[in-house]
Amino acid sequence: MDHETATMPDKLIQVGTRLKHARLTIGARLKDVAETAGCSESLLSKLENNKIRPSLNMLSRICDALNLTIGQLFETPDAEETVVVREDARIVVDLASTQGTGVRMERLIPYTRGHLLQSSIHVLAPGGGSEGMVTHDGEEVGYVLAGTVELLLGDQVYRLNAGDSFIYRSETPHGYRNVGEAEARILFVNTPPTF
Repeated sequence: MDHETATMPDKLIQVGTRLKHARLTIGARLKDVAETAGCSESLLSKLENNKIRPSLNMLSRICDALNLTIGQLFETPDAEETVVVREDARIVVDLASTQGTGVRMERLIPYTRGHLLQSSIHVLAPGGGSEGMVTHDGEEVGYVLAGTVELLLGDQVYRLNAGDSFIYRSETPHGYRNVGEAEARILFVNTPPTF
């Protein structure tokens, strides 16, 4: 099942509402965005109405169809002034997975156009992952904080453990999944902040 929600300590960020606003702002029809993103109108409508959550892969495809980055969905006007982000004040995005497990992205750098970097901790439940490959502009580096993951990069598969790091151009199709029995945590940093 594809679903999406995001939360902040004092308010819920409705990803679907932001997707719908972005679609209406550019004057796109639900049908056109769904076709470009490779999903049904029904699925997109449910997403826009915050009834389900997409996988990371699906959210990326919808953002591409809207000529929008995932980071832009969460921009806040006051984020540019933020210097310190406390652990309990991070923006958290929960993404679905077909295995019933998921991925949680904890944003380390606030969403704003003023930053040259983007960083988050991806927390993967056992079996959780990106649900396919994604591409976007830039370069990214990752560091496995805990667990065992498979990094999928083009047609290569790399098995990584806590303490391992990696770097690649983000235009190369990439994805990941937790192949261990415990939760995995990966610190990602990418530039420019396109994802």
